[in-house]
Amino acid sequence: MRLATIRLEGCEEAAVLVGSVPVPLTSVNRNLGTSWIPSVFDLIVSGELFRMTEWYRAEGAADLESLAEECGVKDVTYAPLYRTPGKIWGIGLNYVDHAADLAEKAPQSEPASFMRPASTVVGYGDPVRIPLQSENTTGEAELGVVFGKYARNVSRERWLDVVAGFVCILDMTAEDILRRNPRYLTRSKSFDTFFSFGPHLVTPDEISDVAALRVATVKNGEVWAENTPKNMMFPPDELVAFHSRVFPWCPGDILSTGTPRAVSLEHGDLLECRITGFEPLRNPVEDLKRL
Repeated sequence: MRLATIRLEGCEEAAVLVGSVPVPLTSVNRNLGTSWIPSVFDLIVSGELFRMTEWYRAEGAADLESLAEECGVKDVTYAPLYRTPGKIWGIGLNYVDHAADLAEKAPQSEPASFMRPASTVVGYGDPVRIPLQSENTTGEAELGVVFGKYARNVSRERWLDVVAGFVCILDMTAEDILRRNPRYLTRSKSFDTFFSFGPHLVTPDEISDVAALRVATVKNGEVWAENTPKNMMFPPDELVAFHSRVFPWCPGDILSTGTPRAVSLEHGDLLECRITGFEPLRNPVEDLKRL
């Protein structure tokens, strides 16, 4: 199953995808007699998403096919999947190739991680803004993991049990600030608009092999770099398990698993995250020094 948050009549509402067509959950409830919460975040936090996925696989997909023509939104405008994740946890230098770009050594024994605030969140089509303080901001495409259950001391074998779904992510860094001092990492990641995710949440049953997904950083239509999770230093299952021994994952938390490579951004660029089988995530770039 695939979910999105769309802008509809001045509101933001959860929708389920039928092919590429989103059907608002309010329309689903009205026509099919269901009572799904019309908010992606609330679906996740309440645990209702797992029940909805079971319904979708058992009967919902067939029922939605007939409903899409009547209630589907043809000219969709996406909003962020949700705006207030409890934790956004990022992983640095998780591909050896990316570490080489920065003339740094990739961590060998434990993952390098950081947090960023929810105030950085934007969605598909929203402008990513290069801040006044930065002369070299970069963008990175990443595979994101969204958690659907409280999870402490998760084993690598059971990691998918606590996952609500996967998303495309665009992660920005004020690279010049970071290069001045590695202790400035959190600040370099925390400017407004520095975290875009979506437009679709893809549930685990839709993905046969997470390790085989191709993740690409794309600027102005040109593929800057691409790689697969099987070439990560620390694959998603290990990242989930490792960090669950530090803190609990909570419903709605997001793990950004690292990028194949970053690209420098300029005013007027179009930045994309492309992942195999996912709707691409696209954000235009604005430099606040040019506005």
